[in-house]
Amino acid sequence: MHSHQRLVLTISVLASFVAFLDGSVINVALPAIVDELGGGLSVQQWVVDAYLITLGSLILLAGSLSDVLGRILIIRIGLIGFGVTSLFCALAPTAELLIVSRGLQGIAGALLVPSSLALIMTSFRGAAQSMAIGQWTAWTSSAFLAGPLLGGLFVDYLSWRWVFAINVVPIAVTLWLLFTLGQKDSRVAGVKIDFLGAALCVVGLGGPVFALIEQSNFGWGSPVVLGPLVVGIVSFCAFLWHQKVTREPLMPLGLFTVRNFWVGNVATTLIYGALSIGGFVVVLFLQEVAHFPATLAALALLPMTILNILLASRFGTLSGKYGPRLFMALGPIVAAVGYLLMLTAQEDVNYWTQVFPGVILFGVGLSATVAPLTSAILGSISEAQSGIGSAVNNAVSRVAGLIAIALAGVIIGERMSLGGFERGLIVTAALLIAGGVVSAVGIVNPKKAAVAETDR
Repeated sequence: MHSHQRLVLTISVLASFVAFLDGSVINVALPAIVDELGGGLSVQQWVVDAYLITLGSLILLAGSLSDVLGRILIIRIGLIGFGVTSLFCALAPTAELLIVSRGLQGIAGALLVPSSLALIMTSFRGAAQSMAIGQWTAWTSSAFLAGPLLGGLFVDYLSWRWVFAINVVPIAVTLWLLFTLGQKDSRVAGVKIDFLGAALCVVGLGGPVFALIEQSNFGWGSPVVLGPLVVGIVSFCAFLWHQKVTREPLMPLGLFTVRNFWVGNVATTLIYGALSIGGFVVVLFLQEVAHFPATLAALALLPMTILNILLASRFGTLSGKYGPRLFMALGPIVAAVGYLLMLTAQEDVNYWTQVFPGVILFGVGLSATVAPLTSAILGSISEAQSGIGSAVNNAVSRVAGLIAIALAGVIIGERMSLGGFERGLIVTAALLIAGGVVSAVGIVNPKKAAVAETDR
């Protein structure tokens, strides 16, 4: 890796880091936010969900913009927007303004992740690309390590408002590195952005997500839930039809004719749904049943994050050398065994004997999965489509997480119990195993794929 590539990788990591950091740091601050601004549980939900809805529903548009206007320009706009909206959040005098600011912050965050990965895809090739994706995965995962720790310190010793202000430092550093890079974007002349498709996509994703979030408050029979759900489903169907007939689609459906792309996204749905529900039930069980303090419960999965930082780059390199199929097949199954080991936990849980071994095994399996999964999906499409390809995969993973959490009540019941915890572990393991099986059956290593194309 030469100096220019190192700088590109550093910029990509830092640009994505701020978006991931904001997602991991906010939960620690929610009680303090309500103590000062009021509003109870509904405010806490919307402080989180306003960010996720705009982020998930606009990420496809962001990926398309990065392809048409250039990765560096979109990253720069996203960084500035994220910095400004973070300050809006930190200074918000009311809960309503904080929620609005969080929604705006999600828009800026949507610009960062797909553009960052696309920048890597255009700067690295072959085994070096897999290694770079592994390092990106490892370092961006450190946001989930730094988030709870920094958030807890700021909330306890300063104010919850500093949770948002900390974004300003990495943003400033990344903007300076972009200036130092001095690289110009290449743009395709005469290409138009599919704004109609973007609007249909926003409504098509945002409506069902809103319904899934609010159904616990209003019930499935409420017009408040049914209206957005129906409008969202109709809009998403219209979006798919529009993508098929328009000359310059936001999301080229031809991407899904590429085997590793569509199989990889099916695996992403299963694996990231499992990650969301699994982490949720473990932390909730430790707090509500085992009566762990909130900080210790939040840090229960810390070994997984550390292992991911240490091993993801290595597995990314091995995936580039031997192909992603083996790692995508075995990694989720190893992670599933880790969750099944936690079935030994009792209400009077011993973390070190009943939870920790499973967390370690899960961490190893996850580390073996994430970088090869990303590499298989993005490595299967052209460099020119890497931005929209990254956006599709990120949208899939976030929607899978939202659906999984929305279904948590059905799985664990009205409140967490030992039985609900065990059901959550089994569902998580089943999703992970399904992700491994889909990968084993459907993913084709690059060399074999190239031979197949030649034979045609």
